[in-house]
Amino acid sequence: MGLQASGKSTYGRQRYGATHVLVSRDLFRNHPRPARRQRELLDQALRAGRSALVDNTSPTLADRAAVVELARALGARVTCCFFPPDVRASIARNARREGKERIPVVGILATAKRLVAPTLEEGFDRLVEVRLDGRGGFEEREVGPAAGKSAGVRERPPGGTGPGAA
Repeated sequence: MGLQASGKSTYGRQRYGATHVLVSRDLFRNHPRPARRQRELLDQALRAGRSALVDNTSPTLADRAAVVELARALGARVTCCFFPPDVRASIARNARREGKERIPVVGILATAKRLVAPTLEEGFDRLVEVRLDGRGGFEEREVGPAAGKSAGVRERPPGGTGPGAA
C-alpha cells in the first residue's frame, strides 16, 4: 500500500508476479463497483488456495480492513507491504507515465492527505516497509515482532492444504 506511482505495481510484478494472483483496481477501473470486484477476485484466489497480491493505495484503515477481514475469514496469513510516502518522488515518477497510466497530481496529493501508516494492530501477520533502492530494485525492511524474516505478501500454511494469505 502507498501512494500512486510509488513503485507498488513494479514491486509486485518483480517480486511476486510468477507466484501470486494480482488483484489490482487498476485492472478494472471502469467497473461500477471496484471494491466489490476486488473482494470477489481475492475471494476466488484464496478459496482456490492461490497466493494473492492486492495492489492498491489502501490509504486508510477502513480500506485495508476489508482485505484483512476476508483473508482472515478464509484462514489466510496477511502481510502488508507499505511504501512510505514520498510525494515529490511519486509526482515525478507519475510525470514520466504515458496515457491512462498517468493520473492527475491532485489524486496523489489527495491520497497523501488521507494516508494513515499501517500497523500490525490492524490484523496483519507481517508488516514490511518497501523503498526504491535507486538501482531499479527495492529494499525491504520488516517492521515489528517478525523483524529479521524475509518479506512476502502471502504464505501458504505448512503442508499447503489450506488457503493462503493475502
